[in-house]
Amino acid sequence: MRRRAFVLMALERRFTDELWDGVKEIYTKTLAHPFLLGLQDGTLARSKFQYYLLQDSLYLGAFAGALRALADKAPDAQWGSDLRRDADEAVAVEKAMHAEILSGFGVTPEQARRVTMAPVNYAYTNHMQLMCRQGTFLEGMAALLPCYWIYWEVGKVLARRGSKDKAYQRWISQYAGPEYGKTVERVLGVTNRAAQAVTAAERERAKEIFTLSARYEYLFWDMAWREERWLP
Repeated sequence: MRRRAFVLMALERRFTDELWDGVKEIYTKTLAHPFLLGLQDGTLARSKFQYYLLQDSLYLGAFAGALRALADKAPDAQWGSDLRRDADEAVAVEKAMHAEILSGFGVTPEQARRVTMAPVNYAYTNHMQLMCRQGTFLEGMAALLPCYWIYWEVGKVLARRGSKDKAYQRWISQYAGPEYGKTVERVLGVTNRAAQAVTAAERERAKEIFTLSARYEYLFWDMAWREERWLP
């Protein structure tokens, strides 16, 4: 039994390691993006962070919908229950943090409701919704995982450096905290176990989807840095 457990643990590590190996360059460039560097040293323009929070609030609504859609096709009842809880509780915590910071910036709930999705946000959320609604369970997990995982990794790095701006530090602490880390570790475990039940070809497809979502994560911060608008 212990040998079987060791083999299963090795398989679990292997797939997520393969996923991360495929996005190391993207992650390195993400950490070097001026948005995150400015967040850390406190020089990020308040308008850019406000733009980011407003867009991320819209993103979280779509993310919650994708989680619920994926929960409905989970092959394990506990996985489905956990994903629904993430959609209801974890997303609510993040939205509350956004609202708190935005309120400090003088942004009212009514002003926030008038914001529309920027192009990159629209593309990213549609990608997630498509994978979670029409793809396999593993494909849906691969589409959502970078949002969980990259935020955790970024949060830990920025927490070690700290930020001179209290609002920025509040954001950093949210994603570097132990409770968020437990959530990410759980999702990593689900992804690994789901990968054990599919073919090699399906795992390769999941890697492609994961990489695409990791690129969108980079583009999301770049979108906020540019305060992207629809053209024309």
